[in-house]
Parts: sequence; structure tokens; C-alpha cells
Amino acid sequence: MSIDRLRAHWGLSRTPFTKELATSMLFASAAHQEAVARVDWIISERSLGVVCGEVGAGKTVAARAATSNLDSSRYSIIYLPNPAVGARGIYTQIVTALGATPRFYRATLIPQATDLLAAETAERGKTVVLILDEAHLLSAEQLEELRMLTNSEMDSRATFACLLLGQPTLRRKLRQGVFAALDQRIALRSTIDGMDRKETGEYIAHHIKLAGRSDTIFSDDAVTLIHDAARGLPRAVNNLATQTLIAGYAANKSICDESSARAALAEITAE
Repeated sequence: MSIDRLRAHWGLSRTPFTKELATSMLFASAAHQEAVARVDWIISERSLGVVCGEVGAGKTVAARAATSNLDSSRYSIIYLPNPAVGARGIYTQIVTALGATPRFYRATLIPQATDLLAAETAERGKTVVLILDEAHLLSAEQLEELRMLTNSEMDSRATFACLLLGQPTLRRKLRQGVFAALDQRIALRSTIDGMDRKETGEYIAHHIKLAGRSDTIFSDDAVTLIHDAARGLPRAVNNLATQTLIAGYAANKSICDESSARAALAEITAE
């Protein structure tokens, strides 16, 4: 089976349920809108914020939506996708992103990073937005380094906004006594929940419409099954909806019905 044949069967001009969408094309569920609003607040206040959610809930998507329209002359976005860089790596990536060569010794690298962050505001009038993804994987040493980084001037005047994106274990980790100093600096906490049944149906219809069809392809029963199995989490909905399209195509159906969705669920759970 080719993607072209799949699209042709369903009369689609593009592949639906892909993450390669402009932020203006994203489906704005209630949870997504709330998360974006909270990230906006964190940025405007130059605060430390935490956004948690299960795998595929849309944490990174919300951060991308909130930062996509920021004026590059007023904001510098530093996105760190992988905590595996180690404690030194966080400082190194900050320094590199701000156009400098990281100093070799850690004792001089740390003040270099804090000085550059402060200079962005004081000398260039720009706000740095530091986003750490997969933050639940940050080590104790990295979290301590983060506390030191936010400690430099945040008691008087914040020089940058910092956003931690992670799975629910992040919140529990931060509440451990050893991280109390960092936990107390968190100005805002947010959790992204899955979509409700109505939103899941609207989400599927939205993506199908973006792909070129405004009529119904997925039956109500199929949507309900997809929603229940995915628990309303966008990434899981994407995967199941795509597999349902494939199952419907394979059976030469004109609509994705409950049997197509069950075949898709069986295919995914068998992996």
C-alpha cells in the first residue's frame, strides 16, 4: 500500500493526522488553549513554569504555539529537547544559542551563561525563553544547576522565562524535599489533560478537513472507540485514526466504521 493510493481512496489532498502543521492550523482544544495561555503568562512575567501531561498530550505543541508568533527582535527562544546533555550541557547550549563560545571550565561557564542571559535583556532589550523538554528526565544535578541559574537575579528582576515540559512524574520529583528551593520558585504549574469525546470528534474532523474533505469519513462509533482507546490524547488519536484509515482502505470501505477502528486498534495493540 502506498500513501498516494491511501489518499486517493479517501479523496485527500494531504496526509491527515500529522504533526507537521503550522501553529495556525492546530486544533484548539480547551486543554490546549489553557496551556498556551499559561505559557504566554510565564513568558510575559519572565517566570519559571511547569507544564505536565502524559505522553502525547500536546505539551511541546502548546509551547510551540505560544512561542511561534513572538517577535524575534524582542525574544530569544532556546529549546533544549534532550536532558541527556548532562548538567554542563545545559549551560553549554545556552551559551551557544546566545552566540558565544562556551568556556571550558565549569567554574567560568556558569557565570558566562548567567551574564549572557542578563545581557540579552539589559543590552539588547530581549527576553530569553528557555524551554526544557522531557524535563522529567532531568537529573538531580541538572535540577540543582537550574536552581542556580534561576537564582542569579530572579529574586530582584527576572532576566529570562523558563519552562519545564514533562510527564506527571516531574511534578512529584520537584516536590521532593531536596528540590524545595527550586520548587518554591515555580510561579505556575499546569497539567494538560486529554480531550473529551466531543473534542476528539472535532479533532478528527478538523484534520480530515485540512486534508481536503469536509464531509464525514469517521462514523460516530469509530470516533468513540478511538477516543476511548486513546483516552483523548492527541498523539494516540493520530495513530489510531491513521490506522483506521488504512483498515478502511484495505477493506475497500467508503467510511471508517467501528469495524475499521477495531481492526486498527488490534493492529496497534499487537505491536
